Amino acid sequence: MPTTLEIVRGRSLGISVHRKRMIGLLALLAGLVVMAVASLLIGSNPISPSLVWQGLWHSYIGDGIAENAQLNEAAIIVQTERIPRTLLALIVGAALGVAGGLMQGHTRNPIADPGLLGITQGAALAVVVAIFVGGITSPLQYIWFAFAGAAVASVVVFGLSSIGGAAASPLTLVLAGTGVSFFLSAMTSAVALSDQQSLEALRFWNAGAVAGRGYDVIGVAVPFIVLGLVLAFANAPAVNLLNLGDDVARGLGQNVAAARSVGLLSVTLLAGAGTAACGSIAFLGLVVPHLARYLTGPDHRWLLPYSGVAGGLVLLVADIVGRVVARPGELEAGIVVALVGAPCFVALVWWRRAVRL
Repeated sequence: MPTTLEIVRGRSLGISVHRKRMIGLLALLAGLVVMAVASLLIGSNPISPSLVWQGLWHSYIGDGIAENAQLNEAAIIVQTERIPRTLLALIVGAALGVAGGLMQGHTRNPIADPGLLGITQGAALAVVVAIFVGGITSPLQYIWFAFAGAAVASVVVFGLSSIGGAAASPLTLVLAGTGVSFFLSAMTSAVALSDQQSLEALRFWNAGAVAGRGYDVIGVAVPFIVLGLVLAFANAPAVNLLNLGDDVARGLGQNVAAARSVGLLSVTLLAGAGTAACGSIAFLGLVVPHLARYLTGPDHRWLLPYSGVAGGLVLLVADIVGRVVARPGELEAGIVVALVGAPCFVALVWWRRAVRL
């Protein structure tokens, strides 16, 4: 039996860990606010901070001659370009970060990411087919096709992993996801290589970008992402039990099939909506959960919020860097994330402490 002193020490240690985690989360949120402000101030078109501030509130004129042309141009750039891309980077980064953490938890695989369910490949195939068959080129039009393709791909993977009536296990999910992903990638390449317009769209899609999207795209993606986040955070305690092993989780009263279904639905909503809005953002859902895990440990009740905030921060910083390094042009955020994420992931693999689940 533990003594009273041991119980008090245990409670004090728990309070201390909780306080450190809360402070760390608040620090990440503060960094997110700072980077959001920087995103409004920094761009390929230099604008003074005072003009940016005035441009936030100024009613601009799209057509015609404005009384103050400089302020009018600043307002157009800030309100129609920088604010939407900043919001989209925050939202999609958070969605992909949480989806990656949830995917790694459910598969107990440290190199799992949302692409393991074929979500990215399913979205890409749907977009290419929509362009090839229907001539659709607007992001607002093909976001629905992309989300539908992502959803169908994840359903197929989940169905294949449950063949025979058995519940989907981490191993069968990985095997089914890998097979479906390769098949979808081959189909996408076959369609794109037969049509120049589809090939150009696929090249832009694979780069992954938050620029060129408006509030309409954000409005479509946000409801799915919010629902996915609610399901993810509700699923976090179940993931903690599943990481003890399916048999142990069942012994503790956890419905394994229901928990895994909710988790995979959440991943589909988050990664599907994020990928549909911005294209393929490689390595974000893979690396960010490892960084969060190093700060929080394996408790998904903390790991998922950390992954969400860190994901938004990483994608926002990548977008800002892309605006600066390629002036007067821009480098897509997805390319910047891949350039930085690849060596970071190699470092994490070598640093074995960071990749333990």
